[in-house]
Formats: sequence, C-alpha cells, structure tokens
Amino acid sequence: MIGLGRRVPVFAYGEVVDMRKSFDTLAAIVREHLGRDVLEGAVYVFVGRDRRRAKVLFWDGTGLCVLAKRLSKGRFAAPWEKKRGAVLEWTTSELALFLEGSEFVGRVALSPPAWTPDERRVTFT
Repeated sequence: MIGLGRRVPVFAYGEVVDMRKSFDTLAAIVREHLGRDVLEGAVYVFVGRDRRRAKVLFWDGTGLCVLAKRLSKGRFAAPWEKKRGAVLEWTTSELALFLEGSEFVGRVALSPPAWTPDERRVTFT
C-alpha cells in the first residue's frame, strides 16, 4: 500500500463477500451497500467466507485498483463479527495490520484516528 497517507479513510465491509467478484462488482457493493462513491479516494476492504482471502479496492486517480491477498497460514479478521452488516472505519495502520493477518483489527481500536483540521491548530503561549 505504497503512497497511502494517514488521512485516507479505510472502510471494511461487514458481510462475507465472494472473492470471485471483479472491480465493477466490488465497486457496485461500495455504491449500493455502503452508500459511498468509490472515486472519492477511500480504501474498501472485503473478506471471503473462509477468511483466508481478502480484497482491497481503491481509486488511485487514474483507475480502480484491486489488491488480493490469500493467507497461507492463519485467517484474516472477520469484520462482520463486531457489527454484522455495518461498515467499520479503520486507519491505514489498521489496514496494514489486517493485511498481515492480525486478528485484533476491527475488535479493538489499534491506533488513534487522524487529527481533524481543527485539532491541528497550535497555539503558542
């Protein structure tokens, strides 16, 4: 995931997804089930039923990209265990941990949210 900044939102779909789905079908899930526009620049995570496969969908500014990963050992976290049908918002750090196979992603907050513009204001006294 080279080039993703801290402010890039990451959304994990809270249902099982057939890992045979293509770019367009995953984009349709983003549009119809998540109510978001895939061209916004966010990252979307999908997990298969056996939790050994996952896909990440994102728009890089010139086209849709799909990253697919199959774990040889262990299983991916199951986003649907915490909030069935809901969407979980992760940080890019949590996405990296998820792709490494961490089971804690989606269960507990693993990193603080990115600062908002209002929080970045520094006052000197």
